[in-house]
Amino acid sequence: MAIDTSAPSPTAVASPTTAEAPKAVDTPKAVDAAQAAATTGTAPRLSRRDRLILFVLCAAQFMVALDFSVLNVALPVLGADLGMSHAALQWAVTAFALPSGGFLLLFGRFGDLFGRRRLFLGGLALFGAASLLATFAWDPASFLAGRALQGMGAAAIVPTGMSLLTTTFPEGPQRDRALGISGTLLSLGFTVGMVLGGVLTDTLGWRSTMGLLTLFALIVLPLAPGLLPESRTPDRPRLDIPGAVTVTGGLLALIYALSTAAERGFGGADVLVTLIAGIVLLALFGYVESRAAAPLVSLPMLRRRTVAWGNLGGLVTFSMMSTVVFVLTLYLQDVLGLSAFETGLVFGVQGVLSVVAGMYAPKVIGRFGPRRTLVGSLLGQGVFVAALVAVGEGAWSVWLATAAVSVASMFHLGAIVSYGVTVTSGVPDTEQGLATGLVTSTQQVGITVGIPLLGVLATTTDEVLAGTRTVLALDAAIVLAAAVLVAFGLRRRV
Repeated sequence: MAIDTSAPSPTAVASPTTAEAPKAVDTPKAVDAAQAAATTGTAPRLSRRDRLILFVLCAAQFMVALDFSVLNVALPVLGADLGMSHAALQWAVTAFALPSGGFLLLFGRFGDLFGRRRLFLGGLALFGAASLLATFAWDPASFLAGRALQGMGAAAIVPTGMSLLTTTFPEGPQRDRALGISGTLLSLGFTVGMVLGGVLTDTLGWRSTMGLLTLFALIVLPLAPGLLPESRTPDRPRLDIPGAVTVTGGLLALIYALSTAAERGFGGADVLVTLIAGIVLLALFGYVESRAAAPLVSLPMLRRRTVAWGNLGGLVTFSMMSTVVFVLTLYLQDVLGLSAFETGLVFGVQGVLSVVAGMYAPKVIGRFGPRRTLVGSLLGQGVFVAALVAVGEGAWSVWLATAAVSVASMFHLGAIVSYGVTVTSGVPDTEQGLATGLVTSTQQVGITVGIPLLGVLATTTDEVLAGTRTVLALDAAIVLAAAVLVAFGLRRRV
C-alpha cells in the first residue's frame, strides 16, 4: 500500500510488535493517547489505490446495510404478489437475519485461516446470485431461499470486509478515517434503503428492490479481485470445530427466538425452547473456548476492557437505534397518517445528517479519543431519543420527530465509529479477523435483537401512540445507562 510519508503519523508507522504490547492493547488510556498523538502531525494522504480499495469495501458494506431496510416498505405489496400471509411476511426479514448473524464469527475466522479476500469475493458472488433469485422468485419458498442465501453472503462479506479494511489501513488517522466512512455508509445504507424502498415499490414494483442489490453486486464484484490484497494468519492453526458448532448454533437459536417473539411474543413453546437452547449453547461455547488449543474466539481478547466495553456500547447503540426507526415508522404512518414515501423522507433527513456526522467523527475521536467520544455519543443519543417521548397527534410532531431522530442519529454515528476504533485499536493484524468479527457480530445481533426486545411493545399495545412513547422512554433509559457503564468500564487506571 503506497503511503505519502512526507509527514508521517506516529501511530501509522508503529510496528506490529509494538501494537501487541500488553499496555497498549488493554488500557483505554493507551488507545486515547495513541489517537491523540496521531493528530499532532498531518495525517498521511490516501493513495489512489487506497481510495479505490476503500470504495470497494465500503460499497459492499453499504449494499448489505441497504438490504436490511430496502424491502421493509415493500412487504405488503410483496405478500400480496407471492401469496404470503401477514404473519409469514416476518420471515422475509428473519430468513436474512438468521444466517447473517449466526455465521458471522465462523466466517470471520474462516477468512483469518483461509484468506479474507477469497471469502470476501465468494460472499459477494453468493450475495449477487441470491439477490437475482429473490428478484425473480415465483413463490414464497423461492423468495425465502434467496433471502437466506443473501444472509449467508452477508455473513461472509461483513467480517472479511472489515478485516481487510483494518489490515489495509494502519492504526491511527488513516484507520479512523476509513472506519468513519464505513460507519457512515452503514448507517446511511439503512436509511437510504427506506427511502428507495418506497420509491422503487411505487414506481417499478417490489422486485426492483432486490434487483437493485443484484446491480450493486455486479458493480463491486469485477473491481474487487484486482484491488484487494490477500491476507490471512501466517500459522494456519486448526479450526475450532466444537467452538464453531456451539457459537453458530447458539446465535442461530437466539436470533430465531427473538425474531419470532417480535411477532408472537415470548409465550410460544418454540420461542422458549430456542431461547433456552441459544443461552445454553453460548454458555457451552465459553466453556469450550476456555479449553481449546486454537479457540475460535480468544478469551484473553474478550477480557480486554476495550473489546468488552466497546462492544457493549456498539450493541446498545445499534439495537436501540434500530428500535427507534421501527417504532417511528409505525407512529408516522399509523398515528400521523404519513405515506410510505413521506415516512422515507423523514428518515432521509436523518441520513443526510448521518453523513455529516461521519465526516467529523474521526476528527472528534482524534481530539478527544475513542473512549470519551463513545461515552459522549451514547449520552447524546439517549438524550435526543428521550426528547421523542413528547411526540403527539398534532402536525407539529412531524417536525419534532424529524429533528430529534436526526440529531440522535448523528450521535449514533459517532458511537458506531468510536466503538469500532476502540475495539480494533492495538489488536495485531493476525487477530483482526477475530476483533472485527466481534465488531460485526455486535452490529448484526444489535440490529436483530432491538426490535424483538422493545419493538414488540409498540405492536402489542392497543394504542399505538402510548406504545410508541413507552418504547422510546425505555430505549432512552437503556442507552443512558449503557453510557454510564461504558464510562465506568473504560475509566482510566490510576
